[in-house]
Amino acid sequence: MKIAIVSYQLPEKRKASSLMSEDNLLIEFLKEKQLNAEQVIWNDPAVDWKQYDVAILKSPWDYHDRIVAFFTWLDILNALGVKLLNPVDMVKWNSDKHYLKEITEAGFPVIASVFLEQGTIPYLLPLFEQLKAQKLIIKPCISASAKNTIILTVADVNIQLAVVHQLLKTGDYVVQPFMDEIFEGEWSYLFFNGQFSHAALKVPKDGDFRVQSDHGGSVRILEPELSHVKSAETLVNKFAKGALYARVDGVISNGELYLMELELIEPYLFLDTHPDAFLNYYNALMELVKTADKIA
Repeated sequence: MKIAIVSYQLPEKRKASSLMSEDNLLIEFLKEKQLNAEQVIWNDPAVDWKQYDVAILKSPWDYHDRIVAFFTWLDILNALGVKLLNPVDMVKWNSDKHYLKEITEAGFPVIASVFLEQGTIPYLLPLFEQLKAQKLIIKPCISASAKNTIILTVADVNIQLAVVHQLLKTGDYVVQPFMDEIFEGEWSYLFFNGQFSHAALKVPKDGDFRVQSDHGGSVRILEPELSHVKSAETLVNKFAKGALYARVDGVISNGELYLMELELIEPYLFLDTHPDAFLNYYNALMELVKTADKIA
């Protein structure tokens, strides 16, 4: 079995820190388990995808900037019979934050969302009353790493209106109440083939709300509340069944976990923060491959 660990072409600013990346550590671990795994760039035209039995989406971190090409590539893998983890249909569904509407309609606690469709020219002031918030956050439906994310208050809504209208020329956006709980941290719950593995708390730097490391955020390893793990597990069982990996990101408000994102495409998995994380990942991978072999 030959496995492609799918990544992207690192920009120059990331290359210096890439030697000990999570991808490399994972590949080393899988090789120790006698698996033939190697890192492959998803849109490298020189790659012969027919040589791979399994392709694992690990860090295609530029997919949202090339979404049409990315979907075409997914279809090519599907046509070639390469087993993609996570599955193609699941990946396409998860690539657009409109999926939050489906999860909300299923009754799960999700941060309230209003969607602004591409090409529209909405008036923003009524959204504060609709979402019962004094501060709003606006972000693209297809994006990552807080790209083109805007914080909006009643005081600056008229100033930001033209900016938002300009952004809506190129894509759909989602508007949510700004959750002050983010300053306490955003939880990530990691599941491999539906089984809970470990959790991490991502905390923004002082004076910021963004938890990504690129923006100065840090990670704390704390024991999560069992009730929150169970809530995340129920969500994964409903919407990510058959996924090699799923990361449930959310904040705790009034003692309840509220979903921010269900990450099924390219999340960092914090594999080096728990002693059993790599093994949990490996066991999930082998179980999914064996199941596929039995079906075939």
